[in-house]
Amino acid sequence: MIEEKTKGFLIVVSGPSGAGKDSICNKVAEDLKNVEISISMTSREPRKGEEEGKNYYYISKEEFEDKIKNDEFLEYAVVHNNQYYGTPKKEIEEKLNQGISIILVIDIQGALKVKEIAPEAIFIFIMPPSMEVLKERLLARGTESNEKVLERFKRAYQEINEFKKYNYVIVNDNLSDSINSMKAILLAEKSRVDRIEDIYLNTSEEFIHEGLIDKEFDNPEFKFDD
Repeated sequence: MIEEKTKGFLIVVSGPSGAGKDSICNKVAEDLKNVEISISMTSREPRKGEEEGKNYYYISKEEFEDKIKNDEFLEYAVVHNNQYYGTPKKEIEEKLNQGISIILVIDIQGALKVKEIAPEAIFIFIMPPSMEVLKERLLARGTESNEKVLERFKRAYQEINEFKKYNYVIVNDNLSDSINSMKAILLAEKSRVDRIEDIYLNTSEEFIHEGLIDKEFDNPEFKFDD
């Protein structure tokens, strides 16, 4: 019997606020086997309804800075309100070695850092169907002031200009279609030769041992029928 000897792979997903990154990734991780979403670490306070270890790992700025000094992050950045956000390196490595693929939902700044370290990762950009739709989605949240929404909207223009640095783009006009598109990307990537070539090490030898190759092939006088 041939056993798989492959690691999981990194899936880096970015896109402007309101594009639908979380909705797409959560459903993909729920539906696909051995695919999980990385839990980031942050120095900001938990928001209402958020849970430790589910939404984020919450630590102080001092603790975060100590971890930076100890090189404990795959990537990190200072974003909204000068708070730290980062991806813990150890947990990611452990999961990948277990054959679990990890989705990183991170901003473009973080994604480009990961690309320098792990260019073999899959980079997916989630695009809104239009800026008008994006504005409507941001306003519909009702969780931020108009000033904050405008700030996110302006940033979205800058972020969308970076999409060419990714391997794939998904235009999220329909949530169900976008989920299926991301699943198709991951399933195709999983079957790439350069990802699976190590799975079948010594394949011919194992086939012979299992009696799957006719012993006549070992006969120097063996010939295929014309």
